[in-house]
Amino acid sequence: QVQVVESGGGTVQAGGSLRLSCTYSGRTESLYNMEWFRQAPGKEREFVARIEWHGLSTTEYSVKGRFSLFKDSAKNTVYLEMNTLKPEDTAVYYCAANEFGGNQLWGQGIQVTVSS
Repeated sequence: QVQVVESGGGTVQAGGSLRLSCTYSGRTESLYNMEWFRQAPGKEREFVARIEWHGLSTTEYSVKGRFSLFKDSAKNTVYLEMNTLKPEDTAVYYCAANEFGGNQLWGQGIQVTVSS
């Protein structure tokens, strides 16, 4: 069974940094892109970042300038580097792997808490 597993969350003070990891256990020939979303308490899930798995590995962000997304193809893993964190970045962060053909796999979510 193909899985998506996140790691690296935790609590950090405002202004600090965290790196989240997301590993896809399937065959990357099937993988179109990987995305991060987040959901804060009482709010809807929102898009954070996306990286295309093949080709130019194009990235797209909703949080510009503070977050960066990169991948390690050898490990089937993407990393969300989050810098200058703010209390409003507090949320459960979810990774999604989108496969060719439209199948979308979600991770279990990981808590990120930024204290002021």
